[in-house]
Amino acid sequence: MAIRWLAVLKMVPWGEVIENAPKVAQGAKKLWDKVGKKPLAGPPPPTGPAPTITPTLAQLQAQVTDLQASSADLHQQMQDCAELIQTLAEQNTQLVLRIEANRKRLRWLTVLLAGLLVVLAVKLF
Repeated sequence: MAIRWLAVLKMVPWGEVIENAPKVAQGAKKLWDKVGKKPLAGPPPPTGPAPTITPTLAQLQAQVTDLQASSADLHQQMQDCAELIQTLAEQNTQLVLRIEANRKRLRWLTVLLAGLLVVLAVKLF
């Protein structure tokens, strides 16, 4: 199982991932700034031909109330999605930084191990 993960990790272009991580985080932040702080907009003006049946005032008020509730729900969902995207982008940036640090540590340990193997080989032979 670990071998599969190593194969998958080797196929990832880490240089590009590391290079683009700040762009992803910045894009998510811009999206959150644009959507997250946007006030709830009123309903759009009606379009299309006027209905032939004249609804009562109570029916129109009920429709407006339903549309406002639906619009508020959609706006909340949009804010939640933007917040989730921002959180994921921040986590992605942190993950990339940790992977880069682990890659550097692994390289350092590989060099150290190679050095120890050379010293061991010289001592034994």
